[in-house]
Amino acid sequence: MSTRREFLKHTAVGAAAALLGTRQGNAMTIAAPAIHRNGGTGKMKLTFFPYTLKLQHVFTVATYSRTTTPDVQVEIEYDGLVGYGEASMPPYLAHELGTVESVCEFLGRVQKVIGDFKDPTQLEDILSYIDKMDDGNAAGKAAVDIALHDLVGKMFGLPWYRIWGLDAAKAPDTTFTIGIDSADMIKQKTRECADRFNILKVKLGRDNDKEIIETVRSVTNLPIAIDANQGWKDKHQALDMIVWLKEKGIVMIEQPMPKTQIDDIAWVTENSPLPVFADESIQRLKDIALLKGIFTGINIKLMKCTGMREGFKMLNTARALGMKVMVGCMTETSCATSAAAQFSPAVDFADLDGNLLIANDRFDGMKVVKGKITLSDRPGIGVIKL
Repeated sequence: MSTRREFLKHTAVGAAAALLGTRQGNAMTIAAPAIHRNGGTGKMKLTFFPYTLKLQHVFTVATYSRTTTPDVQVEIEYDGLVGYGEASMPPYLAHELGTVESVCEFLGRVQKVIGDFKDPTQLEDILSYIDKMDDGNAAGKAAVDIALHDLVGKMFGLPWYRIWGLDAAKAPDTTFTIGIDSADMIKQKTRECADRFNILKVKLGRDNDKEIIETVRSVTNLPIAIDANQGWKDKHQALDMIVWLKEKGIVMIEQPMPKTQIDDIAWVTENSPLPVFADESIQRLKDIALLKGIFTGINIKLMKCTGMREGFKMLNTARALGMKVMVGCMTETSCATSAAAQFSPAVDFADLDGNLLIANDRFDGMKVVKGKITLSDRPGIGVIKL
């Protein structure tokens, strides 16, 4: 029975590869099945190390500023292939994502058991087990999840967007984030990106929000997405602000009010002329049904939801509930942003600029070409180490 299951699995993936093919120039060539197997003799080996992400500019939102982001890099090796993963942990989310210390401790425990799993393609079993090993450390779980998906994609010889049956040409534009700053710096940041992107994301949530928008508008007329980071406390003020923002060419609002003010958010969403997305209010799959009718849509972030496995489930669940979807990120290397980009062809909005905000990326991965997310045919999550 085991041999039969293996045969069916490999045959199915090989058939998918043959049907999908690869495009070279204007010609379509049929890709041969690329299952990598070595007699089942391999054993997974996990390694990890801390890595501090250095931001190109001071990053400021409604409640804090920072110049670096703590990060842990993960590799899983199996039969000569290496899958890459990453845990990015902005300090303000330490209670959800973990810290460098807690994530490294968690990964040390994963390191001791991952070799017991004989088949890396059994993602559901492996990642369900790892999820149950700890109540927290979501970013550490995401790092393992991303590395495993990268590894398995390389075993299959396919990028994950193709394994999921998505069309790379449908990947959306990504926003580029303008953080809270002085008027001169906001103008400088806007000028730097206005010719390279088709939509901007502006952080609000303080008492000078209108001034910030007017400053951006003095430089560009590009569409703008807004992230208030829970900064608006009164529902009437929030709605008045949203109405004003719509007149200024804003196209969506992210987390306008504190996540504890559920009834107020629902009222704002019901009366808002713009779609309202959950960010701080959403972490994992189990949260989505509770937000139906509270928000228009959800923002999926791999670091919060434990990775690609759950992120893709969240996408499909939200769609089934009639909700919109965006995919977002923390400040991350191209490893994690490329992983999230794999299901970007199926979302309404994307905010995958985390790798563009740092000065020490370790990978070459997903590209932003004239503002649009551009996926490659590289297998797995589509990255190579620099």
